[in-house]
Amino acid sequence: QVQLVESGGGLVQSGGSLRLSCVASGRTYAMGWFRQAPGKEREFVAAITWSDVRTLYADSVKGRFTISRDSAKNTVYLQMNSLKPEDTAVYYCAADRRGGWGLSRISFVYEYWGQGTQVTVSS
Repeated sequence: QVQLVESGGGLVQSGGSLRLSCVASGRTYAMGWFRQAPGKEREFVAAITWSDVRTLYADSVKGRFTISRDSAKNTVYLQMNSLKPEDTAVYYCAADRRGGWGLSRISFVYEYWGQGTQVTVSS
């Protein structure tokens, strides 16, 4: 069983920045960030492997968001710059324990999920 705890959400003006953190209780193959905006389905944001530097990003956040990890701290970060109102959502940290599908954008690949942290971007 892997437990995930997110932090760093909040209220920010358009064009501002936030840094999300996710601490995992155990080592996994990969970590991902997903988000769900009001009235919309959950969507992939970014993912990263623990063992190397491979990353994936949604097209909507490329060039603005950066995912990184600190293996010694079992922590994954999502640095969000140039935030837009459409980035407003609950952001969830997720863990793929085994990596049978490789690095993935698909939510059902991730077995463990955090409680979510709210990000609100005002216009």
